[in-house]
Amino acid sequence: MRVIKTIKEMQSIAKGHKKEGLTIGFVPTMGFLHEGHLTLVREAKKICNVVVVSIFVNPLQFGPKEDFAKYPRDFERDSAMLQKEGVEYIFHPDGEEMYGKGYQTYVEVTEVTKNLCGASRPGHFKGVTTVVSKLFNAVMPDYAFFGEKDYQQLATIKRMVADLNMDINVIGVPIVREADGLAMSSRNTYLSEEERKSALCLYRAINLAKELINNGERSAEKILSEVVNLISNTALTRIDYVKLCDPETLDYIETGLLKGKTLLALAVFVGNTRLIDNAILEV
Repeated sequence: MRVIKTIKEMQSIAKGHKKEGLTIGFVPTMGFLHEGHLTLVREAKKICNVVVVSIFVNPLQFGPKEDFAKYPRDFERDSAMLQKEGVEYIFHPDGEEMYGKGYQTYVEVTEVTKNLCGASRPGHFKGVTTVVSKLFNAVMPDYAFFGEKDYQQLATIKRMVADLNMDINVIGVPIVREADGLAMSSRNTYLSEEERKSALCLYRAINLAKELINNGERSAEKILSEVVNLISNTALTRIDYVKLCDPETLDYIETGLLKGKTLLALAVFVGNTRLIDNAILEV
């Protein structure tokens, strides 16, 4: 396994593999890896000849009051985990390499980012799409793998790839959960023991919504109300959003009866830690 620090070297390596007829799989991360990331790596290994994992904590996607400075970092630990998985390359640029002096170019997807995290974290997805487009240019992947836990991020990347005619297959990989149902996230390390228990309300809320659907409930208002009540009545929690959405456009569904597939999207502060989760509800 090799660690690549510069864009030019990464591009040179990618071009060499493409000349050999090899397919490149790419897993972009911000490091502090967990089983969810490793699941993406394993999916990439199944499909592709060569796997590249990037580790770069992207400052553009953090707001002024968010946790960029304290975001967990442990490159040695991450490297050991990726070597064990048989990853060929870690792309590990620094901030200067990614955003040099005078940097002024950004990529922005508009409509699919206007709700959910896009509404509560202005500028976040502009940072995501900018860094991912730059990473795609550096790694030149045939396939890129993203977790479905960040549903809006996955939808945004798919829209960007389609709109900009990028020759990349974007693969969504199902959410990986802890044994008790909590969606895996690097931010789970911020939780105290009591907060960790309260955080399970997100998974309980998803299961409640599914149970309501299975029992014949179709009212968007009723399902939203029940989910909000469950989370609000859990200690140490503060709701950022609880929304039902069209799974394609991410437009909100606030009234009426649910039909077909509907996305339930949650963002909840547990203590000071913001957690997200989601599920597709099927009628």
